[in-house]
Amino acid sequence: MLPPFKPAQAIELTIREDYGRILASLVKSVGDLQLAEDVLQDAIEAALGNWQQHGLPNSPAAWLIQTARRKAIDRFRRDATWAKLKPELTYLTELENSQQTVDESEEIPDKRLELIFTCCHPALDQKTQIALTLRTLGGLTTDEIARAFLDKPSAMAQRLVRAKKKISLAGIPYEVPASDILPERLETVLSVIYFIFNEGYAASSGNQVTRGDLSDEAIRLARITVQLLPERAEVTGLLALMLLHDSRRKARQNKKGELTALQFQDRKLWDQSKILEGTTLIKQALKKQQIGPYQLQASISALHAEAKNWEHTDWPQINALYELLYRMHPSAVVRINQSIAMSYATSIKAAIDLLKQVKASTQINDYQPWYVAMADLLDRDGKRDESIPLLEKAIELTDNDAEKQFLQKKLG
Repeated sequence: MLPPFKPAQAIELTIREDYGRILASLVKSVGDLQLAEDVLQDAIEAALGNWQQHGLPNSPAAWLIQTARRKAIDRFRRDATWAKLKPELTYLTELENSQQTVDESEEIPDKRLELIFTCCHPALDQKTQIALTLRTLGGLTTDEIARAFLDKPSAMAQRLVRAKKKISLAGIPYEVPASDILPERLETVLSVIYFIFNEGYAASSGNQVTRGDLSDEAIRLARITVQLLPERAEVTGLLALMLLHDSRRKARQNKKGELTALQFQDRKLWDQSKILEGTTLIKQALKKQQIGPYQLQASISALHAEAKNWEHTDWPQINALYELLYRMHPSAVVRINQSIAMSYATSIKAAIDLLKQVKASTQINDYQPWYVAMADLLDRDGKRDESIPLLEKAIELTDNDAEKQFLQKKLG
């Protein structure tokens, strides 16, 4: 039998699992993100002493919410600047005086969706959207978020404070957008989550190939969003995509910590449980006939996951899916990825021509993946001399030490 949780462990578990739900409920009550965070921190400090003395409450989350609301009331009473929130004060006072036992299912409605859309509001820049999402929904500390961006904690703290002030001063609402703008706003939310995942899947800088903490957090945020918007196929598609990509995490570097290309990965190291969940989810999403970019990318990743080896990869179907993805979401990134599939599905020459078209039609002079892809294709086409300067350029444009080492080894 496992020993019972100690108060500190219970608090840590509650915060990790329910931080976003608790904070979202408080924001809805007090109407201010900074105040909600402050009183929740006060409640957490109070819990450490109270739970040590009296034992754990039946619902730690409900206890924290009630305590935080009382802390908010105390602040309202002490601070005249909150007088404008008198309606909220009256509401909170009624809650405080109520003798009803808190029923978690009724008293703690899930307001995380409103908070997600607030954090990802278009009035905020992308870096701030990501930082706020990690802070409010993920419960990450300012120091943890700063490390994710390789920023100084003080600079990240200032960014978060400015963002909360902007939300308050601009009157950005804590609500789910109206149906006519929901798809556009949801696209921003999903892009923020996927950006977090990609930074974990392939770190853009530093000496690590992957950052599992960020990948795990993005997957957790996607699970929350799927739970809140189960009818949106693209949300499910994004979760499937990330699970399928993440299934290869352990195989992406060798025992020396060096990056391993997909072609040479040990597929026995792939996480079969994530592959099964990811493929199941994408099949469910596709049945809804709401095809979108994340579902197409997940379908491509599923084909890689289901191939028993590199030679048995269904390149024609992957190439066709990339073509469909490009028609739906035209971008140089899609074409660059497609070029590799095309080189196996049709010919290397066709793939090289495709990359030449990409460079002629877009400004990608410093886009490192283009140089990596073109160098690979030229090398495989027997044009080693032409590929070397492109590979050298790719190395020059790389900030990640592990990837730079991988490319230098390829160059050698």
